[in-house]
Amino acid sequence: MLSATRIHADEATVTVVSDTKEITDWALRYFDGWWNATTVAVPAPSNGSIAEGGALVLADVDSTRFADIENLVGDYDHDEVEYANARTLVARHEDGAIYAIQPAERLAYQYDPATSRMVIVGAHAEPVAVASSRLARELVRGQLLRAGFHILHSSAVVRDGKALLTFGPKGAGKTTSALLLAREGFELLANDRVFVRPEDTGLRILPWPSAAAVGFGLLESAGLYEPLRARVLDGEQMHPTQDQRVTDALHAGSTKPIWNAKGKELKPQFFPDQLSSMLRMTLATQAHAAALLFPRVEKDAEPHVAEAPRALGEEDFFTGRTEDRYPDIFRLAPDKAAPVTDLADRLALLPRRALVLTHDSRTSAELLAKTANDLLSA
Repeated sequence: MLSATRIHADEATVTVVSDTKEITDWALRYFDGWWNATTVAVPAPSNGSIAEGGALVLADVDSTRFADIENLVGDYDHDEVEYANARTLVARHEDGAIYAIQPAERLAYQYDPATSRMVIVGAHAEPVAVASSRLARELVRGQLLRAGFHILHSSAVVRDGKALLTFGPKGAGKTTSALLLAREGFELLANDRVFVRPEDTGLRILPWPSAAAVGFGLLESAGLYEPLRARVLDGEQMHPTQDQRVTDALHAGSTKPIWNAKGKELKPQFFPDQLSSMLRMTLATQAHAAALLFPRVEKDAEPHVAEAPRALGEEDFFTGRTEDRYPDIFRLAPDKAAPVTDLADRLALLPRRALVLTHDSRTSAELLAKTANDLLSA
């Protein structure tokens, strides 16, 4: 029996439809807290389109259809790219349709630009559910970019409708800063990316829903490790991108950091809805930019305000050139993006601070909260 989840994110609408309720339930888990996602009835064919003028994702477990698209991609000239950390083969038909397969994940895609309809099929429900939520978000991204929004590489917290945006390269502490501030009573708007658009009333900020990685050290110092472990032992499902070694450590009761071969720490991975249900954080749905924060983490330092916070650079704006995880293989973004000049100029006028944080979560949280309150009260 068909089920459907409709997602409304400001001026964007996407509906996920599936014969497998687990797939549409995943869309609720991803988008209900940050975007307005609701379960909707599937109308009879004679009653009009379920998409209601927005984009449509049709996602299901269908090995036969997967094989059909796999053969089709093999027959056409195709490109090989990395999309969402997976090898992906992409072919474009002369009628405008775009086909793609991810062989290792056993996932296949068909996108029709004329109707904004995305078909996703695979061999198993969980990979299809992950892909359908990701592509629903990508379809929202395309609509919001067409509406004049940009994407910043930033986390964000909110108080009284005012957003504090946190910038920095990978490992600088963007997510850590946002999560610590969320534990201090701020609303969490985003942990890695935000949508932003200059308006007469200021710089409007919308969230980018995504899974969140939280290290063992932060969980333990915040008193969240044991409650998390208890729920995992009781059968709670964490996000499937979580490494099995992290799951094993939770079962064993170990808080020792785990590192992969590239020196990256492996962390528990939370669904967006688990940030509120498990970590007791309040999620914000929109705000206006009020201030900027530039943290960096130094293991043995005393947390303090640093000098001369930097100006924003190209790496702080997600564009076709700087996007590293989700290249626009289905050509969902507008051919010509809105210019960033006005946005960059207006961001440059906002108050800002640079902070040095440490691995001591308590003292870092105290400095973050004081700095955030000062900036948002200005």
